[in-house]
Amino acid sequence: MYPAEIVAPMTKDLTSAGFESLQSPEAVVEAIDNQTGTALLVVNSVCGCAAANARPGVKIALQNEKTPAKLFTVFAGVDTDATAKAREFLLPYPPSSPAIALFKDGQLVHFLERHHIEGRSASMIADNLKAAFDDYC
Repeated sequence: MYPAEIVAPMTKDLTSAGFESLQSPEAVVEAIDNQTGTALLVVNSVCGCAAANARPGVKIALQNEKTPAKLFTVFAGVDTDATAKAREFLLPYPPSSPAIALFKDGQLVHFLERHHIEGRSASMIADNLKAAFDDYC
């Protein structure tokens, strides 16, 4: 686990953009299971690709005309139980952090794993997400 004071700015990077931080398995189930409409879930991370690519890319994508109705995040290595529960909704994909998942009516419809994020610019990630938002939101 990472100390709360170290990850607080990384968490705030998303919560200040409108994301709800899910810190328990129950919160994850309530947010994703049986939901209607669209929801974006970001599995946040302390790694450089989360800071340079994933979080900025997500925030750029949210400037799109169509966006998910709900925004959620779990923090890998911090909210371990919540992250484990969130990963159950991301199957059959293996655990990945960072990761970005789009759900529609509780079903996973678009997913970016770490290997889709690492080495790609924030604008490339944003373009990918905007296309998914246009298709599903």
